[in-house]
Amino acid sequence: MSENTTPRTGAPRSSIGFIGSGHIGSQLARLAVARGYRVVMSNSRGPETLQDLVRELGDAARAGTVDDAAREGDVVVVTIPLKDIGSVPVEPLAGKLVIDTCNYYPYRDGQIAELDDETTTTSELVQRHLPGSSVVKVFNNIAAAQLTTDGTPAGTPDRRALPIAGDDSDAKQAVVELLDEFGFDAVDAGSLAEGWRFQRDTPGYGTVHDADGMRGALGQARRYAEMG
Repeated sequence: MSENTTPRTGAPRSSIGFIGSGHIGSQLARLAVARGYRVVMSNSRGPETLQDLVRELGDAARAGTVDDAAREGDVVVVTIPLKDIGSVPVEPLAGKLVIDTCNYYPYRDGQIAELDDETTTTSELVQRHLPGSSVVKVFNNIAAAQLTTDGTPAGTPDRRALPIAGDDSDAKQAVVELLDEFGFDAVDAGSLAEGWRFQRDTPGYGTVHDADGMRGALGQARRYAEMG
């Protein structure tokens, strides 16, 4: 982990709920507790399956149900297979920032016609399911293991950048600030409708770039699309 992971002192800060505690969720939780956040971890199998992770994360973490994570998180990370998005509770997430890390993998999720014909994007589907929430797409294009190795302090030359997309400017700014805490620059790709520019099989997916490089990758995705 980078030198940018020095734990904060004093009382825990706000709470982040995790709906999904797999590779991405557990790594983001490690970053969060190292920076003084409380975390509520959940998955589809129940809190009892998360005890080892919670012990590792320490006193600022607890395991709960999906509803617990949705209710108690000031910010909630949804990091589950896209096919399971209908299981995410709607009412407790109303008015909250929801960070969406989901990707569409047909071999896992089955065929979703409106994604196949590109009439919508994954995060627009999440936003449709959560009409009262402010959804921001981020963390979907980085290997989970790199979340705790590639972060560096602000101002580091060639600092790695991650793209974000969202329809709410305040929510996006909150994510920009969280990314900075976690050790990454942010590149704004635009609205949720532009989230396709860093989905799988695009130049920005899984590749390592600084901010200028990521902007170039997002632009390259658009040029490829316009070419047909």
